[in-house]
Amino acid sequence: FAGFEMPIWYEGIIPEHMAVREAVGVFDISHMGRMAVEGPDAEALLNYVLTSDISPLGPGRSSYSLMCNERGGIIDDVVVLRRSDDAFLLVVNAANRSKDLKWLVEHARGRDVAIRDLSDDVAMMAVQGPKARDVIEPLCDRPISGLKWHSFTDARISGTEVLVARMGYTGEDGFEIYIWDAPLDRPEKALRIWDAVLEAGRDFGIRPCGLGARDTLRLEAGFRLYGADMDESTTPLEAGLSFAVDLGKEDFIGREALLEEAEKGPDKVLVCLKLVEKGVPRHGYKVLGEDSREAGWVTSGTFSPLLRRGIAMAYVRPEL
Repeated sequence: FAGFEMPIWYEGIIPEHMAVREAVGVFDISHMGRMAVEGPDAEALLNYVLTSDISPLGPGRSSYSLMCNERGGIIDDVVVLRRSDDAFLLVVNAANRSKDLKWLVEHARGRDVAIRDLSDDVAMMAVQGPKARDVIEPLCDRPISGLKWHSFTDARISGTEVLVARMGYTGEDGFEIYIWDAPLDRPEKALRIWDAVLEAGRDFGIRPCGLGARDTLRLEAGFRLYGADMDESTTPLEAGLSFAVDLGKEDFIGREALLEEAEKGPDKVLVCLKLVEKGVPRHGYKVLGEDSREAGWVTSGTFSPLLRRGIAMAYVRPEL
């Protein structure tokens, strides 16, 4: 996936999924893109390329946002972490690393800002579930239980400098660990922390989790997946992500198109579906209205281990 060999599962999607819902699981998410955006104009650049207003974001805080093109289409959904007044870390989707980097560099011209792709030098893992804090806190050299959602701090785990952020993509409490100076050709630091997390979580029933459980968990939580539920032909308003768009912000890429769309209404709307009968909805399946006319299509679908039935996201006509 995006150039990385990734496990779909270690033991099985359902046991890994339920471990995260009931206890704790750990994911290797080193395939994600990580970019440093630093300099006196870093905030101004990010406020121009992102749909949300990041100026109120204080150091040690992060937020979810979107990068859009001039038509309002979603280039990527991202998490932006403010490390200091003029230093940010941007986490982007793995498959969009090159595209996003090119977009940032293109719009940074003439600004006093430095952009670096750190992806291949920083490992990343996510510890997710109601017992995640019990696993992570004893490993850190400082307390992390006081971290609020979308907050982060620098720490040391197993003698290694890391960044610990309280966030995740599963619908559960959890933490993401960024391991500095752990390049792809020297993964020893990352492996040491991975092993330490598994050992610390043994009594809690921790399981390593693959891409399969990551997908079923995020779908149960209603989190969108770039490339399936949204892309450059989709706007934030269509995808139900208007909370990440600040139309009151003076200027950002795509603002005029989104203002126009907000006034007339979107052409399609993303909804969540639950199957009444047995079955598993899949990407591309048609959605029919009561009149048997095609009303939309499924973007993501799976069998929900928690609900024990098929669930999906789909775009449908707004009147439905």
